[in-house]
Amino acid sequence: MSTTIGHVGRSDTGSPALLPGRKGFVERGGVRVHWEAYGEGGPAILLLPTWSIVHSRHWKSQIPYLARRFRVLTFDGRGNGLSDRPDEPAAYDLAEFAHDAVAVLAAAGIRSATLAGTSMGAVLALQLAARHPDLVDAAFLISPSVPALTPPPPDRPSFSFEDPLDIDEGWAKYNRHYWQRDYRGFLEFFFAQIFCEPHSTKQIEDSVSFGLDTSPETLISTQLGRWGVADREAAESLCRSVRCPVVVIHGSEDRLSGFDRGARVAELTGGDLVRLEGSGHSPAARDPVHVNLLLRDLVERVAERPPRTRTWARSLARTKRALFVSSPIGLGHAWRDVAIADELRRQMPGLEVHWLAQDPVTTVLRARGETIHPASAELASEALHIDREAGEHDLHAFQAIRRMDEILCANFMLFHDVVEEEQYDLWIGDEAWEVDYFLHENPERKTAPYAWLTDFVGFLPLPAGGEREAFLTADYNAEMIEHVERHPTVRDRAIFVGEPEDIVPGTFGPGLPGIREWTEQHYRFAGYVPGFDPGSLPDRAALRRELGYGDEPLCLVSVGGSGVGAPLLRRVIEALPLVRARVPGLRTVAVSGPRIDPDSCHARRGSRYAATCTSCTGTSPPATSRSSRAGSRRRWSSSPRDDPSSRFRSRATSSSACTSATGSTATRPTAGSTTKPPTPRRLRTQSRTRSRANRPTCRSTRERRRGQPR
Repeated sequence: MSTTIGHVGRSDTGSPALLPGRKGFVERGGVRVHWEAYGEGGPAILLLPTWSIVHSRHWKSQIPYLARRFRVLTFDGRGNGLSDRPDEPAAYDLAEFAHDAVAVLAAAGIRSATLAGTSMGAVLALQLAARHPDLVDAAFLISPSVPALTPPPPDRPSFSFEDPLDIDEGWAKYNRHYWQRDYRGFLEFFFAQIFCEPHSTKQIEDSVSFGLDTSPETLISTQLGRWGVADREAAESLCRSVRCPVVVIHGSEDRLSGFDRGARVAELTGGDLVRLEGSGHSPAARDPVHVNLLLRDLVERVAERPPRTRTWARSLARTKRALFVSSPIGLGHAWRDVAIADELRRQMPGLEVHWLAQDPVTTVLRARGETIHPASAELASEALHIDREAGEHDLHAFQAIRRMDEILCANFMLFHDVVEEEQYDLWIGDEAWEVDYFLHENPERKTAPYAWLTDFVGFLPLPAGGEREAFLTADYNAEMIEHVERHPTVRDRAIFVGEPEDIVPGTFGPGLPGIREWTEQHYRFAGYVPGFDPGSLPDRAALRRELGYGDEPLCLVSVGGSGVGAPLLRRVIEALPLVRARVPGLRTVAVSGPRIDPDSCHARRGSRYAATCTSCTGTSPPATSRSSRAGSRRRWSSSPRDDPSSRFRSRATSSSACTSATGSTATRPTAGSTTKPPTPRRLRTQSRTRSRANRPTCRSTRERRRGQPR
């Protein structure tokens, strides 16, 4: 029977871009193996486990993309993840993993599949292709670690695994006694060898977490199992026995297996060989775009999918079109982006703007009648990830973006498919991190002029993060600088939404350029993009009269356009009695975003709660005629004169937003509304606030937002 360690599970290394459609267990010899299925219809792909030092989440950059086209099946290899951890070394023989794969295919109802395996998983793919050819359509082998086929790399010395050693440096850590003494130390060393490419901190951290999901005792048992290729003759025989189409990809800098080993596997199997110059042992995690496309091409080739119908238009016959990718993290992007789109259409009559966007941005776009690309429905939600990371309004912005890596990769692959299938004259990305990062990683994928917009540049650490955060932010900044300076033609325009004085002083990190100087060299400054004409507003006194306010003190409370501020908004509202005791007659307007339910925030007596699509301090609605706003929204209000039982009174209004010396609100439009009330320019603070969030002049912000992005 199976014996498990204290916990059976998988570490949380970030929000998944796609959840499995089906999942289950197969059981063989008392060992339960967990499997998951993604996608519907089309050819099947089985993403195989590798050594039990990691589980199936090492395929996280492949699953979302492939599942949009194919049926995708994964399973946690015995010894890690949600599968059992048997004690007996024989339970980790290669034959046992192969039998598990056959059982998983049967349980998922898949008759045959293309197999993909990395490292020791590639050996498993070869074994299945040789022993079960009827189940295997093709084999996609990444960095195949076929024992004894070729000598190990010269910089990987061999040490005894069983005997205690006098040293514990370098590959001497590959020793059972060292694993039992400092298991995490081994994991950190081992995955640093796998991810030898610069700027691989997230991949290393993820893999260490996967390794900690099992135990050193389990890993020792896996080393004592038999992988069926004891010598060179057996390894060559295994490769020659494969009859299905094979593609081998191997990094030139692989420190574990060496490129020669992959080349030899391709030669013996008669397969295609793809050399990845500069890549290490795990390109599926480090170079996912190229790996995804290679695997897609193999599956489509062997499946002989029916031809697709496409339309191509001559350049002079094409409608001028732009693809706008707008960040969903806060609605400030939406309003400034629609203002930019309006100006582009004004300057270029006939221009079509298509939007690749997600909720809550699409709420604004639909209300305006904008063209939302159908592929937008398949984007993984960045906004929900930020909400999940924020908790009780405690957002660590730097780590939140790092932990969004799976979502960003999935969304770039969707963007790639859109622009591969359709012609656009311009790509615009407003803080479209996935587009900007992966275009710089894969500059050959750029096929149209590209404009990049942002209101922060780089990341800065905070003292509370210690040396580790300082190292990580500097490493991310260094990669960004290298990207831009190595590939200056990726961004045809880099636009900073703000002014030069918004850029904080200091450097990107030790040995790196000054932030302001570098930004001024590589960006053009657009100033603020409010999205409306501040001059269209009446003066303050007239607006207060229009909205029913006299000379009494008026306080506006706003937390921005995303859903992360609900706890903070509730805390502020709960504190109002203390404030009102010091400011007699104070009236309050609390402003929520579209994803904050007004009823979830307890409004005390003397407050007026306005449900809104944007925050007055975080977004800028477009200018519209006052008549188009009439009767298009509701307000929930109360004042010291109201009865508590009728705290939330609904009434129609034809006014614009309530405005005071300190702010304004915008109320939630009803169906069919195409407008939002305007915000005075003096209240347009998002860009400046984000640019200065870590300055020592704002202690409370600094303590709350550790690692605020720059």
